[in-house]
This record gives sequence, C-alpha cells and structure tokens, in this order.
Amino acid sequence: MTKNTLNDLNNHLFAQLERLSDEDLKGEELQEELNRSKAVSDVAKNIVSNGNLILQAHKFKDEQMNADAKLPKMLENKEKWHILNGKINMWNF
Repeated sequence: MTKNTLNDLNNHLFAQLERLSDEDLKGEELQEELNRSKAVSDVAKNIVSNGNLILQAHKFKDEQMNADAKLPKMLENKEKWHILNGKINMWNF
C-alpha cells in the first residue's frame, strides 16, 4: 500500500502549477487542465484540513495532561508527525 506524505502533496501541487504554466495549452486542452487543477486543489484542501484536525486532536490530548486520555477512534492514527527544517514528515508505527 502506497503511503503519501505532505511533501508528495506539495510536489503534486507544484507539478500541476507547472502544467498550467504551459503557454502551448490552448482551447480544450487548457480547459481540461483547469478542471484538473480545480480537482487537485479541492482534494489537497481536504487532505490539509484532515491533517489539521488530527494535529488539533493530538494537541488537545497532550494539553489534558492525562496519560490515559483516549481520542475518538475516528481521530486516532498510527502515524507520527514530525516537523524538521520547516517540513512536516510522517512515519508509520
């Protein structure tokens, strides 16, 4: 099973931006690329929003100062997030 990271998402977004910058795209091809860009952007927003929700849930759990505190199953994940040099990395445990 492929695991994507936020770095992968960032790469996809910049690749899409490069495709939109192609000055040779005209007419129907340009419209197709615009539609694809909207779809990619919408999915990216949902991924970032979901990651933010998980981060906020973990912050809330940490602030409770209760080692036995449990998150709702919906918000649990088996991934550890780490910020290094301004980049968010994710590891599976």
